[in-house]
Amino acid sequence: MKFEDGPQNLRMRMSVINFLALVILVVLGVRLYYLQVVNGDYYAERAENQRIRLLRIPAPRGAIFDRNGKLLVDSRSTYNIILSREDMKGKDYNTLVEPLSEGLGLDPEILRERFDEMRRQPAFEEIALMEGATSADIAWVEARTLELPMLIVREQPQRRYPDNGTLAHVLGYVGEISPEQLKQPKFKDYTQNPYHPGDVIGQEGLESSYDRYLRGRDGYRKVEVDSRGRIQRELETVTPQPGQDIVTTIDLEMQLAAEEQLRNSPSKRGVVVAMNPNNGEIMAMASYPTYDPNIFAQRIGTKEGRAEISKLLRDPKSPLTNRAIRGRYPPGSTWKIPMAMAGLEAGAITIKRSNMTCGGGITIGNKFTRCMGSHGAPPLRYAIQVSCDGYFYRLGLKMGLEGIQKMVDDYDLNKRTGIDLPRELVSWTPSREFKRRFNPRDPEWRDIDTVYASFGQVHEFVTPLAMLRTVAGIGVAGKFYIPHLLKEAKAVSAAGPFPARPSVGFERPEPKVVPLSAENHHLVMEGMFDVVNNGGTGGRIKLEGFDIAGKTGTAQVVSLGKDTGENKDHAWFVSFAPAYKPEIAAIALIENVGFGGTYAAPAVRAVYDIYVGKEHPGLGPKPTPEQVAQNP
Repeated sequence: MKFEDGPQNLRMRMSVINFLALVILVVLGVRLYYLQVVNGDYYAERAENQRIRLLRIPAPRGAIFDRNGKLLVDSRSTYNIILSREDMKGKDYNTLVEPLSEGLGLDPEILRERFDEMRRQPAFEEIALMEGATSADIAWVEARTLELPMLIVREQPQRRYPDNGTLAHVLGYVGEISPEQLKQPKFKDYTQNPYHPGDVIGQEGLESSYDRYLRGRDGYRKVEVDSRGRIQRELETVTPQPGQDIVTTIDLEMQLAAEEQLRNSPSKRGVVVAMNPNNGEIMAMASYPTYDPNIFAQRIGTKEGRAEISKLLRDPKSPLTNRAIRGRYPPGSTWKIPMAMAGLEAGAITIKRSNMTCGGGITIGNKFTRCMGSHGAPPLRYAIQVSCDGYFYRLGLKMGLEGIQKMVDDYDLNKRTGIDLPRELVSWTPSREFKRRFNPRDPEWRDIDTVYASFGQVHEFVTPLAMLRTVAGIGVAGKFYIPHLLKEAKAVSAAGPFPARPSVGFERPEPKVVPLSAENHHLVMEGMFDVVNNGGTGGRIKLEGFDIAGKTGTAQVVSLGKDTGENKDHAWFVSFAPAYKPEIAAIALIENVGFGGTYAAPAVRAVYDIYVGKEHPGLGPKPTPEQVAQNP
């Protein structure tokens, strides 16, 4: 049977073809409208970006100086090798592991970690593969521009910290901002100079506290590139604005003297802090053992650097810990100074009736707690001079737990000092809650606990800075200043499109004032004067013409009979000078060495020697004949 294609079938076919053509044209029209009108700007920008690139010019970070203008931290120019995400689209990161490890000597494991990080974090536009690249490394990258266009060599300021870990716990270090940090409000909500993935920021110490002053504003080069990413011409340059230099309250000579004392101490573990009690300026803050911040700023991306950091983290001596603000220690007899002042102010003792029995110790129930001597019935001044425990056992019972807690609250021993360093810890002080928490087998507060709470053992663990602030505040008649390390952030003139950044001085808040009776205050000062100058427990550091007032402390860390070797007592000495009109206050805590008068007091004296030599040169220690002969 023969099939004939009639006019009706032809018309039907033509109708179908016309309908399909119309549908195709409509689809194409809608798509064209979407691409050119709805998303026109987006695709125009993408096309432009294939031709135009912005190459970041990192801003140099501000330098850090001591109070006398001595340079502590600066930045030097170095070269980094950067991986650009834009040139990795559609490519497998793992294909770069072998050539980069062979050509640049990078550790394959570290490379894979960095690539995984980039894949997990879409916000990262680029990532540093190598810091401090050598001329040979740079030549290797530039010779492979065609096959590895994703690699960029960029000049970058690199932080340089003092040798030997000097001031490490104060200065801190810098590092690349993490994805978790970018989500934090203090980074996320800062709109004046936004933080971006890959930025280097302060991670510890003053670098962290004053990052917004120290970091500058990055500039950029606007360049035209070809299809292979090679630069054809430069279209525009925006100059970066450097960060602000900051001047600290630190005196480098005093700092070095404090660090030397800790480095040469028997245990090589401890703290020395010096402060102006009249305004809270920290002149020295040494914590030992220390560490090298350059590991974090310069070598964290290398296998050797990571091994060094891992060793620091595992070190049982905790070199990364700033013991001045994060170490909690039983204060021993240094606790007697706030106890004496509070006891007088509360009326538990008076100037005319300050005698109290020593008895060689005290018996509560069937528990005898001894005193290191037998002092009869000493007045307060003598009890401070010879550090009579028996006196303060009975004073604590008269004040009661509530009186001790009021002292703690009045003198801010249960609060952070407010110093401008991150991660300061709060001291632990006597309370019923404290005992229930740390002694659940015997949670009830008893009279024997009040005895313990009165002489700096068992129920109190304070940071050295908190104790220094308290005693310094008592020394200046009840003015408790907030310790601080920033003196000034220097001005920076306008650069590129950025406004000038004015000089910023530390706005010192008013001190907390605790009214102290002049007569009561003078009595406590006399006791502290006698500790050093009239045959007391700190007599070996007497300084003629610059009278030091202080209090030694020897704090047990284990029960009697076991306090030998690594379990020896902690040695304390807290002080100020001159005795009745303080200009400087200082504290030392040496771990596990024994008596405070033997080990901690001389460490403080070394700091006073530097201060007196600079501020009162006629009063300083006289040179020996040998020193005169060497320096005629």
